[in-house]
Amino acid sequence: MQENTGAGYPGDAGVTDDFDLAGVPDAFQRLWTPHRMAYIKGGQHQFKNEEDCPFCVGPSRTDEESLIVHRGKTCYVVLNLFPYNPGHLLVCPYRHVPDYTDLTLEETAEFAELTQTAMKVLRKVANPGGFNLGMNQGVVGGAGISAHLHQHIVPRWGGDGNFFPIIAQTKAITQTLDEVRQQVSQAWPGETDAE
Repeated sequence: MQENTGAGYPGDAGVTDDFDLAGVPDAFQRLWTPHRMAYIKGGQHQFKNEEDCPFCVGPSRTDEESLIVHRGKTCYVVLNLFPYNPGHLLVCPYRHVPDYTDLTLEETAEFAELTQTAMKVLRKVANPGGFNLGMNQGVVGGAGISAHLHQHIVPRWGGDGNFFPIIAQTKAITQTLDEVRQQVSQAWPGETDAE
């Protein structure tokens, strides 16, 4: 264990208390994320219907407000509000359906096409070494919003996973959501850019 020499970071003295338990200065700089508490406290049952579902309400707002990077005919692509990594995208059908088997053939085709396009765009703007793709189906399957189907597209880089999320329940994100949304939406191919 490293001894606390009191050197710390500039400005530590002004924000550090003298209490001898949690909050005692040590070798770690903490990243506080109190905004996550609203999500954590809401739990998996926080969105029960279309009126309060963020995936249903989102498309009625501007792209900037909802972090939408592309709108398709039956599905759209949006940044994850609580990303695992910068560029963490979600593909969502406009319809409020909970299960992959609920999609029509047209929705399934566009869902898959948007996933492929998202991967191509992320490769272009961020050069990830790989991806995690997945859908958590149902509450017991780990879906944070189980009432509305969505697929995660998580870009991955060597060394992006470390002990921080496990031990400190903290994830360092290197770009703001607005910066990532602008990059991805600007790189998204238009009708004339289709391959």
